[in-house]
Amino acid sequence: MDKDETKPEIPSAAGEAEQPGEPENGKAAPKKKTRSTGKMTIYEMTVFSMLGAIMLASKAMLDALPNIHLLGMLTMAYTLVYRKKALIPIYVYVMLNGLVAGFALWWYPYLYLWAVLWAVTMLLPKNMPEKKARIVYPVVCSLHGLLFGTMYAPAQAIMFHLDFKGMITWIIAGIPYDLIHAAGNFAAGFLILPTVKLLNKLNKLGNKIVQ
Repeated sequence: MDKDETKPEIPSAAGEAEQPGEPENGKAAPKKKTRSTGKMTIYEMTVFSMLGAIMLASKAMLDALPNIHLLGMLTMAYTLVYRKKALIPIYVYVMLNGLVAGFALWWYPYLYLWAVLWAVTMLLPKNMPEKKARIVYPVVCSLHGLLFGTMYAPAQAIMFHLDFKGMITWIIAGIPYDLIHAAGNFAAGFLILPTVKLLNKLNKLGNKIVQ
C-alpha cells in the first residue's frame, strides 16, 4: 500500500473506542476508553456484502473471455485495505458463485484457492513503496493465475480418483490456460493500487456519513 495512504477508518471490531464522560462540577470529565464488543457493524456487513457482489458481477461480465477476470486483483485490493476482514467479502463471493452456478465439484477448490492469494498478500510488507508495489502486486497476482491449475489439481485428483501421474498429466494439459490466466492477472494487477486508493476514499466518506 502507498506510504501516504492511511488505513480505512471503518467502525471495526478491533481497538478501543472513546466515550465522553459526564460533566462534573462544571468541568468535562476525562474521556473513558471502552473496548469494543468484537461484533461486526451494520456498516461493515453492508460494505463487505457489496464487495463480494462486485466480485461476482465482475466475473459475470468477463465470462466470455476464458480465464480472464478481476478476481485476483480484487482479492489483493480487499486484503491490502481490510486485512483479515477481507476474507469476508472473498467468501461472500465464493458462496454467491456457488448459489448462482451451482455447488458442483468444480466449486469446492474455491474454498481454498482465493484464501491462498489472501494469505500471500497478507505476508507482503504493509508500507511497501508505491514504485515497488506497482511491480510486486501485478507479479504476485500473475503468479496466482499461473499456479491456479496446479493448486486446483490435488482437489481434482481426489474428486476424480486420479493417481499422481494422472494429476501431473492434468496439470500439463492445463498449462496453456494457466498462461492465459497469468497474463490476464498481470494486466489486472495494475489496477490494484488505484482500487486500494478508491476503497480508502470511499471508506473515509462512509465513516463521515455513519458517524
